[in-house]
Amino acid sequence: MKMLDHPNIVNLIEVIDDPNTDNFYMVLEYVEGKWVFEGSGPPGGLGESTSRRYLRDIVAGLMYLHAHHIVHGDIKPDNLLVTSSGLVKIGDFSVSQVFEDDNDELRRSPGTPVFTAPECCLGLTYHGKAADTWALGVTLYCMVVGKYPFLGDTLQDTYDKIVNSSLSIPGSINPQLVDLILQLLCKDPKLRITLHGVAEHPWVVSEEGPLPQFLCRCKRKSFGGQENSMSGMNGDLDRSEQSATD
Repeated sequence: MKMLDHPNIVNLIEVIDDPNTDNFYMVLEYVEGKWVFEGSGPPGGLGESTSRRYLRDIVAGLMYLHAHHIVHGDIKPDNLLVTSSGLVKIGDFSVSQVFEDDNDELRRSPGTPVFTAPECCLGLTYHGKAADTWALGVTLYCMVVGKYPFLGDTLQDTYDKIVNSSLSIPGSINPQLVDLILQLLCKDPKLRITLHGVAEHPWVVSEEGPLPQFLCRCKRKSFGGQENSMSGMNGDLDRSEQSATD
């Protein structure tokens, strides 16, 4: 979390290591609200506009994580905090994993069963970013429909439905939104839409346009260093020009 600096991710303020005990304390940014979903959301979900606004924030934060080779591993409503102004922030990095490069291959799935991607239910290796994208799709379905897309009476029954059952979507939902949900909840991870595809999807950009671009901390430092270097070069040039004039 020390690596992260994004408006849609809960910020880590400080870590305190208590020298007198075997404890350390994480001081996190305070976020006022939380969208709690316990399997039976409001009838008809949160509404299309609110769902779109929330999804845009989640996608922006998740794209930032993936760009830094971080797989969250447990995207779900309980881990999405909402500020007093309605901004969504991703929290709970207890099962997240950091990779050295773009190879995000994993074997175990430590996330929440009902948000688990089909490829994770088979006990084989899978790609963490694609699994995060599936969980995003389940979250969007919950926001829009007000219930889980795949839920069985037992854990194994839930996994069986995730892997084998077809997706049911109410006919009253916006066709563009249906298209996005179907692409997110595509059982084949190779054919599943990417986060960049989600960010550019017509339903996502229909009201507010493209997602805002946020320059991460490392790039801001890099650009800041370039600007300082250019300022120094400009200063040298100015002094050279002045000397030539003199």
